[in-house]
Formats: sequence, C-alpha cells, structure tokens
Amino acid sequence: MKKVAAALVSCVVIAASARAASGKPLRVASKAFTESLILGEVVTQLERASGIEAEHRAALGGSRLVWDALVNGSIDVYPEYSGTLLDEILGGEGTGETRDPAWLVRALAAHGVGVTEPLGFNNTYAIGLTAERARALGVVKLSDLRAKPALSLGFSNEFMSRRDGWPALAQRYGLAQTKVQGLDHDLAYRALASGAIDATDLYTTDAEIKKYDLLVLADDLGFFKRYDAVLLYRLDVAPDALAAMRRLQGRIDAPQMTAMNARAKLERVPQATVAADYLRDAFGVTAARRAPGRAGALLARVGEHLLLVGISLLAAILIAIPLGIFAARRRRVGQVVLAVVGVVQTLPTLALLVFMIPLFGIGTVPAIAALFLYSLLPIVRNTHAGLVGIPNALIETAQALGLPPQARLRLIELPLASPLILAGIKSAAVINVGTATLGALIGAGGLGQPIFTGIRLDDVGLILQGAIPASLLALAVQGVFEVVERLVVPRGLRAPPSR
Repeated sequence: MKKVAAALVSCVVIAASARAASGKPLRVASKAFTESLILGEVVTQLERASGIEAEHRAALGGSRLVWDALVNGSIDVYPEYSGTLLDEILGGEGTGETRDPAWLVRALAAHGVGVTEPLGFNNTYAIGLTAERARALGVVKLSDLRAKPALSLGFSNEFMSRRDGWPALAQRYGLAQTKVQGLDHDLAYRALASGAIDATDLYTTDAEIKKYDLLVLADDLGFFKRYDAVLLYRLDVAPDALAAMRRLQGRIDAPQMTAMNARAKLERVPQATVAADYLRDAFGVTAARRAPGRAGALLARVGEHLLLVGISLLAAILIAIPLGIFAARRRRVGQVVLAVVGVVQTLPTLALLVFMIPLFGIGTVPAIAALFLYSLLPIVRNTHAGLVGIPNALIETAQALGLPPQARLRLIELPLASPLILAGIKSAAVINVGTATLGALIGAGGLGQPIFTGIRLDDVGLILQGAIPASLLALAVQGVFEVVERLVVPRGLRAPPSR
C-alpha cells in the first residue's frame, strides 16, 4: 500500500504541475494589498510590452511568504520595501553599521536574489487616527499616546509581529496600551472610521488617509525608517527581463503612487487598467493586457476551483478507503491511524497551506496537498465505522460459506459499509469546496480570488461573485452524490426518501 500511496501522491503533483511545466514565463508576484498588486501589474505589463512572456500571481499574502516563494524559485520578481528588507526579512543578518546599500546587495545575493534601485517613492509606516478623534484627544505626535493608555488600537496582523512593528514601537515610545488587536489592513480603516478602534497603522501612500480625513501622527522620535519601493528578483532572471523592470527605477513618485492607489481603491478602477494607464503616460507604451470578460473570468475561477477539489478528493478517496480498511482490520494500530488523521484535521487551514509551501512552492500544488490532507479524516473514519459496525453474525455466516477475506470484503463488507463510506466522501467533498477558497491566498486561484479581492476593496459585488458560485458548487456536489448513492449503495441499504 505504501507504493500505491507514493504513486498517487506523485500523480497529484504531476497533474497539478502540468500547466506550469508547459512554459516558463516570468512569474511576477504581489503581496496582498492594493499598492503591491498595482506594482505587480505595472511590472507584468511592462515586460509584455518589451516582448517578454510574463504572468502576474496576485495577492500571495505577507512579506515572509512572498520572500520564501522568491528564494525557493516559485516566483521570479515581486515589489518590496527597503525597510521591510532590512528589519523584517534580513533582520537577523548584519548590524546597523554595516547595512549600507552595498551590504544589502551582498546579503541578497547570498540568497540568490537581486534588487533594483528604488522606484522613486517612500511608503513608510505611520500611525493615524481620524482628525476628529485626534482633536478630541489632543494628540498630534506619537509620544502623545503615552498619556492615553486606554486607547483601543487595531493594527494589521503583520505589523503586530514585525521587528519594525508594534512591539518595537511600543518599547521605543514607552506605550502601555492594552487594548491592541490584529486585523486585516483594509478592514482596519473601516474599523477606524466606524469608531471601533481609535488608531491603526498606515502606509503613507494609502488613499484612505484622505478619504477618511485621517491625521498622521508625527514620528517625533524617528522610529520609522524609509521604506523605498524596490523590485526583488532572482539572479537567474533573463537579462532582457531585468532590463525591462529596471526602466521603472526612479519613475514613480509618492503622489503618482497615491493617485494610482486612489483610482484602484476608491474609484474601483481595475488594477490592470490603472497600471496600463500609468505605463502609457510614463513610457508611451501600450501593454498587451489579458482581461477576459466577467463570464470568462468566472468560468476560469470555477475551473480552477474544480481542479483543486477534484484532484485532492480523488487522491483522498484512493488513499483513505484503504487506510480505513486497515484501521478496521488492525484495531489497535487503527486507533493510531485515526488519531493521526484527526490531528491533521485540527490544524488551522492557513497554517497547513503555509506548511506546504516549503515542500511544493506556491500555487496549485500546495493547495491540493493541503486539501488532500483535510479530506482524509471523514473518509477514513466513516470507512472504519462502516466496517466495524457490521454485525458479527453476518461475518460469521460469510466465513462459514468459505469466502476468503478479500472476497468477503468485496462482496459483503464494503457493500454493507457503503452508505457510511459515501457519506464520508460527501462530507470531504463539501468541506473541500469551502476550504479551497483559501487557496487564493497562495496563488492557487479558484473562487477565493474574487472573495478576497472584494474584501480588500470593500466590494460586496465581488465577494458575491466568489461566494455564490462556491455555495452553488457545494449544493451541486451534494446532488451528484445523491445520484452516486443510487448507483453504488445496494437498494436495501439506501436511506428512505424524505417526505
């Protein structure tokens, strides 16, 4: 069975990697916020305008996740910031005295990574609150917060744990606030505007600063460093691709970037359009844009979702049913099997997805691997329960008729256990349909893509474009298994139709 399992896992990886293996375009990635996505589109479209095949893998999560994807070769280039490089990504390397530009180039080269010159704008961190609230509290600079320990602070999840984030900021300024919570960066702005929190971390080129009339507190102790936007790329990137991206050096200033963010976030202009307009105005080039219609985009997302669910579920069925049979035949060892698959089920989905990245990179393969693991428990458990629940009298009768164990399993035990086995498969399928939406966070696409984009842009319509098809897909899966039950489960063992 070990050889079968290994072969099946290999098939999953090969099948999921087939599209990626068909060609080697330049893989441009972005972090999961608007500015990074716009810059990713700018790079992608500029490369295409230069005659280079490029694809944009959008919204891959936080700094560390995208950096790891670059280092392990899953992507080729992505936008980053100098402050994040020095304090978060390379924070354990070198000292403040040695980390000059030359040191940075050497340190990145040790990881197989290169860096462009700054793109032209500094998007540093800041702390802000609504101007009305600031006036009421009488605060204008960060040190004023020392006298306001009862304030409710809401910071982006990444800022909560960064070396250059909240812990270091609180220590530098001697802040003692206890009501501090982590939340999504875009949701934090809405919480700030509604009064649910008093202050949050800002990116200084964010369009929301003007939209919500926010006051940026003066950094009177100079805590926040410069966060000059740069492009990180693998050193094995082709010279012509590198030359194209270097054209952006020094060409985007802070007002331009803020205006692009505002168009995407506040005016709801597609990021691809924002990027194309910038390239036309700045370089006089027209990029080859790939913008399928709404129906085409939806069909593509549904196809990606079905790929994730279908391959992971098929692999789980082929592995989990034999495991369930083994657990039922070897009762003591079987309890260990059930415990192991049970522990896997308790792992948070996002954590499991991240655990898969060092093994399989980003994209479809790690998402399928995670969904496969999540599918095991309901199928293994129901197969085990169906087999051990067969009355002993039936087993003894089969033995008395002289049926060998394999024939007994095939002709009597599995048919009797089939209602429970099928119920386990159905549960795994429905769970997979919902869980697969999280695959969008690591570049696997699917119906999670419009959901997370809608959350970021506060666009209910986009959220529904992913949520409604996902719900309909779950209902369709249940309907398919109703038909399968009639074909697989013996008539006398089927559940009676509901009245």
